Amino acid sequence: EVQLQASGGGLVQAGGSLRLSCAASGFTDDDYAIAWFRQAPGKEREGVSCISTDDGSTYYADSVKGRFTSSTDNAKNTVYLQMNSLKPEDTAVYYCAGAWGPCTDTSSSEEDEYDYWGQGTQVTVSS
Repeated sequence: EVQLQASGGGLVQAGGSLRLSCAASGFTDDDYAIAWFRQAPGKEREGVSCISTDDGSTYYADSVKGRFTSSTDNAKNTVYLQMNSLKPEDTAVYYCAGAWGPCTDTSSSEEDEYDYWGQGTQVTVSS
């Protein structure tokens, strides 16, 4: 059974940084994708990033390019989302999601592509 555990959220001032972690268990090889989605109050959930664990290839939403970086530590079965230069509009509940196979430009933003979801972690950026 695949399980995902997200952590690392918190309260930070604008311009600050946070690192989210998504610990995965149950994937039987290193050929899966982990995406990060976020949902702000009153808004639809949106894709933020995706990383393929086999080759480390990544996709990012335009709104976070240059500020957020996703990485994977396959030895620890953990994916990270380093978030720098945070803005108040980054405030949301962040979810990690997993699927077999690599990320694609399309799958990075499509919730239906992901079968496994972790619980959310709140990120709040104050102005």
